[in-house]
Amino acid sequence: MIGYVTFGTNDMAKSAAFYDALLAEVGAKRAMEMDGFIAWGTSADRPMLAIIKPYDGQPATIGNGVMVALAADSPASVDRIYNKAIELGAKCEGPAGPRGPTFYAGYFRDLDGNKLDVFCMTAA
Repeated sequence: MIGYVTFGTNDMAKSAAFYDALLAEVGAKRAMEMDGFIAWGTSADRPMLAIIKPYDGQPATIGNGVMVALAADSPASVDRIYNKAIELGAKCEGPAGPRGPTFYAGYFRDLDGNKLDVFCMTAA
């Protein structure tokens, strides 16, 4: 069910070097990389760990930048789950839609402010 977990960072280069070395110890390597985001994994179908600059532009702190990502099987499922979260009172942190050529996601905060997203990988 969990697809990946993110940790906020204020120094992408320093954090990336740390996780490159640390996660190599478990056989993980960079699996995705975009401006302000790097994810490591052992394979595309296994959970990943990522570092990210917080979406809200505030400094990363313990908790700000941390997010649980829920894996879905299609963009339609992402839309359905994201819309249900909003319907239930979640706050939008980025509407469902494509993020790059092979990634589709919607971001939200639950009723307590915890950040989640629902995502799927798509064909390029």
